[in-house]
Amino acid sequence: MSTTKKKPIHISVDEDLKEQAELLFNDLGLNMTSAINVFLRQAVNEQAIPFEIRKINSETLQALKDVENGNLRGSFSSVKELMEDFNA
Repeated sequence: MSTTKKKPIHISVDEDLKEQAELLFNDLGLNMTSAINVFLRQAVNEQAIPFEIRKINSETLQALKDVENGNLRGSFSSVKELMEDFNA
């Protein structure tokens, strides 16, 4: 039996996020403590955050907003037309 000492971590998170996370973890057979321990162990094992974190540039952010708002350009009739627009 392991005699590893445990130390509590106190964090504050958005109430909705916590509820959604608890539902997900429950579906995965985990509780919040187990899920956080999995994250921490994986971070230590990889010596990094165990998923990609990146900043979205302003053009990508605007494109995502355009898609969400239905502000899309018309379709292209050929790859050439698409590439001309892309390179413009």
